[in-house]
Amino acid sequence: MVSDALTPERILEATEDVLRRYGPAKATVVDVARVLGVSHGSVYRHFRTKAALREAVTQRWLNRTSEKLASIAEDSGSAEERLGRWLTGLFEAKRHKAGDDPELFATYSVLTGDTNTVVDRHIDDLTGQLARIIEDGRTQGVFSSDSLGSPAETAAAVFSATARFHDPAYAAEWSKPGAEQDFAAVRALIVRGLRA
Repeated sequence: MVSDALTPERILEATEDVLRRYGPAKATVVDVARVLGVSHGSVYRHFRTKAALREAVTQRWLNRTSEKLASIAEDSGSAEERLGRWLTGLFEAKRHKAGDDPELFATYSVLTGDTNTVVDRHIDDLTGQLARIIEDGRTQGVFSSDSLGSPAETAAAVFSATARFHDPAYAAEWSKPGAEQDFAAVRALIVRGLRA
C-alpha cells in the first residue's frame, strides 16, 4: 500500500486490529504501520503521537454508540417511548460491545481510562441526547417540569441512575440471569418518575 493512499480511517481500522491482537500495553505504532505496509512515519503524518492515535481510535469506538442512539434522540415521536428505546439501546450497545468482542472491550476499558477527555465528550453527547428527549417530553406534556431541574440536570440524573447498565465497571453483571429484568424495572421506574 502506498502511504499517499493512507487515510485516517484505514489507520484507525488497522489500529483496532492491532489492539485486539496485542492489547494496549504491547500495541505499537510500528505494529500498525506493519499491518498497513507503510513506515511508522506515514502513520505519524496522520496522528502526531501514539496518544493521539489512541485517542482517535477510542473516540471512533465510542462514537458508534452515540451515533446509534442519536437517531432515537432526534426522532419526532413520543418522548416517553423514545426515552425507553434510548435507554434500552444504550444498554444493548454496551452489552454487545462487552459480549461480542471481550478482548477489544477490555482494551477499550483500559484506553478510556487513559483518555478522560474523550470519555467526558462521549458522556456529554449521551446526556445531551437524553436532555433533548426530556425537553421534548416536557413540551409534549408527558414529562413533568415541576422540581426536576433543567432538562440537562434531569438527563444527568437519569444517566447516573442507569450507570449499572452502561458503565463498563459493571460489564460482568450484564450477562447474568436477571439483568434484563433489573434493567426493565429501572427503566420503568425512571419513565414513571418523569411523567407529568
